[in-house]
Amino acid sequence: MRRILRNNGLSIVMFTLFIFTVVGQSITGFHEYNDDLKQHGQSQLGFVEYLESGHFVEAIFENWESEFLQMGLYVLLTAFLYQKGSPESKKLDEKELVDSDPAKSKRKKKDAPWPVRSGGLILKIYENSLSLALFLLFLLSMSLHAAGGARLYSQEQMQHGSPPISTIEYLGTSRFWFESFQNWQSEFLSVGMLVILSIFLRQKGSPESKPVDSPHSKTGGD
Repeated sequence: MRRILRNNGLSIVMFTLFIFTVVGQSITGFHEYNDDLKQHGQSQLGFVEYLESGHFVEAIFENWESEFLQMGLYVLLTAFLYQKGSPESKKLDEKELVDSDPAKSKRKKKDAPWPVRSGGLILKIYENSLSLALFLLFLLSMSLHAAGGARLYSQEQMQHGSPPISTIEYLGTSRFWFESFQNWQSEFLSVGMLVILSIFLRQKGSPESKPVDSPHSKTGGD
């Protein structure tokens, strides 16, 4: 158990925090939404009903959408864009291991993942599998954000005597794009700040930082 915790401590802590915050969001959102329903003279929801409501679904996936978009773009853009002095960037004038041809590495590493050993189309997909997975998660989250948002928006419309709308129709509303852009901009700002601040600032022991005694001009994290 001690070895498992040591070898997987980062992911265990992050997913524990994730579960804690999702539970916190669901409980506080449940009370907040029922308070709103009560003020409008409508019947309140049970907790399980709330988890299926547009209010909860939209709030969850609206945030996931921006996170997966940010990470997908970051993984993709760091493959060919540089930032002098940042550990988040590849070195400016040196070819790095991540740029090596995996078709050649299969002859050198017998323990390479099976797609590398297989080659062909499987290898081509595997070469970009991280960004592809993140963009697929982004599209899934965006779809669920739209579905949850349409359900919530339709409920609000019916309260005012207007007809409900479909998910496709909701995608064309300014509300959907306002919700998306307000999250996207914060993600891009936070990543941009990390890239720039890591040029001049340090965090001892973190792989996201350069060594404390490295000059500001040093590019890359090694």
